Amino acid sequence: MKQVLIDFENEFTWGKAISTNSVDEFHQKYEKGVEEAKNGFGKEYPAIINGKEIYSDDNFSVNSPSDTRITIAKFPKCTVSDTNDAIASSKQAFADWSNLPYQKRVEVFRECADYFSSKKFFLAAILAFENGKNRFEAMGDIDEAIDFMRFYAFQIEKNEGFCKQTSHPNPQEKTQTVMKPYGVWGIISPFNFPSAIAIGMTTGALITGNTAILKPASSTPLSSFYFVKFLFSKIPDGAVNFVTGSGSIVGKTLIESQLVDGIAFTGSREVGMQGFQEFTKITTKPFISEMGGKNPVIVTKNADLEKAANGVMNAAFGFGGQKCSACSRVYLQNEIADQFIEKLVEKTKKIKVGMPWEKEVFLGPIINKDTFEKFQDASNLAKKDGEILTGGSVIKTNDLENGYFVEPTIVEKLPEDHKLMKEELFLPFLCIQRYENFDDAIKLANQSEYGLTAGIFSEDKNQLEDFFTKIHSGVVYANRSASATTAALVSSQPFVGWKYSGTTGKGAGGENYLQQFMRTQTQTRCN
Repeated sequence: MKQVLIDFENEFTWGKAISTNSVDEFHQKYEKGVEEAKNGFGKEYPAIINGKEIYSDDNFSVNSPSDTRITIAKFPKCTVSDTNDAIASSKQAFADWSNLPYQKRVEVFRECADYFSSKKFFLAAILAFENGKNRFEAMGDIDEAIDFMRFYAFQIEKNEGFCKQTSHPNPQEKTQTVMKPYGVWGIISPFNFPSAIAIGMTTGALITGNTAILKPASSTPLSSFYFVKFLFSKIPDGAVNFVTGSGSIVGKTLIESQLVDGIAFTGSREVGMQGFQEFTKITTKPFISEMGGKNPVIVTKNADLEKAANGVMNAAFGFGGQKCSACSRVYLQNEIADQFIEKLVEKTKKIKVGMPWEKEVFLGPIINKDTFEKFQDASNLAKKDGEILTGGSVIKTNDLENGYFVEPTIVEKLPEDHKLMKEELFLPFLCIQRYENFDDAIKLANQSEYGLTAGIFSEDKNQLEDFFTKIHSGVVYANRSASATTAALVSSQPFVGWKYSGTTGKGAGGENYLQQFMRTQTQTRCN
């Protein structure tokens, strides 16, 4: 009997709430999620190794960046020995897991996606406390995790397990190609999308028949813990492991281990490139890496300036610029520069900064003390070498004094080659430059070692085509007021980086992503 293919549909919770006039219900469910999340604060959680929950007397605390007095959870400081145990158990489990029919693996991830969907308001509330996303961004993170699980399940089924019959002129030879998993994968995930990226990468490895060790960011381990907790009892012991602790111990051990067959990493360019070089210095092994961006937006004299100002503001300051896709550079044509700046500054000054789980808040805290100090350094440098149009200060009002809150900041008049124009800051920090001719704007936008996202605002169709032809970025948008460079949707907008933004040129949430976790075998049977 031919298998019936289950279509993929995005979770899209907030968008559906708007389209179905159920916004009030969304907020009511979220508030219940907040109360449920608070009830669990301060608990000790385990690592998960070889199908067992491993507690430890040596823990680290996960504190909310909104109020560092709030201890969300405690997790083990896993050791080199713990990490090696996880690797060995994944090696041992590989045969059992990889030999399961792909339909069985698909079933597990559809069940997990359904579980996440049923708990999404609770999970989104945890995420808001854990990394400071407002309720809409937090829900988007959970939705994306759900989408990754369902979309990758859909892709495995659509491609029939990536087994394809091939033709041969000799009828005595029957030929086919089969894509097979590599083995053990280390998954090293970032703080900024602690559900979506951690779960997306781990699902990519597991659903294709590999085993996996997930090392979450130490700032945000709780979001992905619920994913592994659901999975580990449903699949062979050791097929998935959850190892918490520092990158210098857990991450380093994964990258240096000769028993690990592949790495999926999302984080900074510096750490990613060091990891890539270390992991592949002895032999060729797959290293899937997404390493950030310095993402430009071009605004031309033909733009709808209201639409452009909204798009830039949302892209630059959503989640405090702590997205690899965030807009950090804007190039304005001289004729409209002053008018656009006036609009953008006015909108930016109205941004509500506060506790991210509160309904009206747009911008919560940045993630930690190091980032807080980095913001202050960047602001001081901007004051010295350029002109701050708005922002530039930390916020220490009474209700926010125990968190890492800063003002969204816009800077102009920096030299073209200034470090704030070149380096990824991962902050709510936007640099503006002006240009005369459209060709100059394209050249300026492309003058970066990164190539992740880019945007343009113009009502001139020829300029749009020129932009799409010449821009050196993997994910590009035109006239997108919701966000000029961020918020790619699984399936619709595969997320892929060029240049130093990524190592493979194949986008997460796209039809080619899963093939990176597998290698092809050509099989011939002779009669």
